[in-house]
Amino acid sequence: MRRRPQLVPWKAAGRTSERQASGDDVVRTTGWVFNNETGSELTLEQFVATGDSEVPAYLTVFGLRTPDADGRVNDDKTLVEIGSGIGRMTCAFTREFGTVVACDLDAGFLERCIETVSQFGKVDRLRTSHVTDGHTLDLPPNSTDIAFSYITLQHCEADDALELTSEAVRITRPGGKVVLNYRARGAQDIVLLPLGAVARAMFRIPRFGPWLSQHRWAARLGWQANRLQPDELIGPLSSLLTDIEIWRNPKSKISGRGAVVQEFDGINRHHHWLIATVR
Repeated sequence: MRRRPQLVPWKAAGRTSERQASGDDVVRTTGWVFNNETGSELTLEQFVATGDSEVPAYLTVFGLRTPDADGRVNDDKTLVEIGSGIGRMTCAFTREFGTVVACDLDAGFLERCIETVSQFGKVDRLRTSHVTDGHTLDLPPNSTDIAFSYITLQHCEADDALELTSEAVRITRPGGKVVLNYRARGAQDIVLLPLGAVARAMFRIPRFGPWLSQHRWAARLGWQANRLQPDELIGPLSSLLTDIEIWRNPKSKISGRGAVVQEFDGINRHHHWLIATVR
């Protein structure tokens, strides 16, 4: 298995989470991966509340609360969340969908995800799946109605992000949806991407690398791993998808060949979403 230094901060956070007594402690002590700027004052409940506000908004705007032509509603459906972490958005998903499969590359975070959903969601609807190699989902084909990922794929190497995108399509049943978030290119990438490469190189240094990765500034830099454009995503999968949409912030100019452009001001101006129906 090839080394993936951009995953060092996440794995270091996972090991740290296993030593914490409570979910509140996990959020406070692993802020370098969750972009927690609140620090010691943030509670798990407040952390989950941010997901509780985002999930309904995205589901509504993206049309994912509308019953299917055959009358199936979300309570009858399965959603796979790629990159669940400790369950910030997972809790809200379990209130919306009959089955939710939380996927993450760190087993410790998946254990914490179960605990989080036990407190704030519907844990009887939750399953977990460990992404052991960072790019393959251990799930059967056609096993979900929606494959969802938010602020995860941008942290992967480009090849891994493309493979996970293909995996999302593979596990989604015909007629189901892939709802996948990516980071777009920007002027600041002239500086950010080279600095990210330097940070990832430093993560490889024994002992020093894992220590460095636990500093928020280093983790954020090291995660500047790819900037995939819509055409790079759509091209290899075009024969497998229909009703392709690229969602963006109104201030963004990003688009994709053959895709309908949609806008929502709740989308980060540096992000874009690929939303499509699987054939």
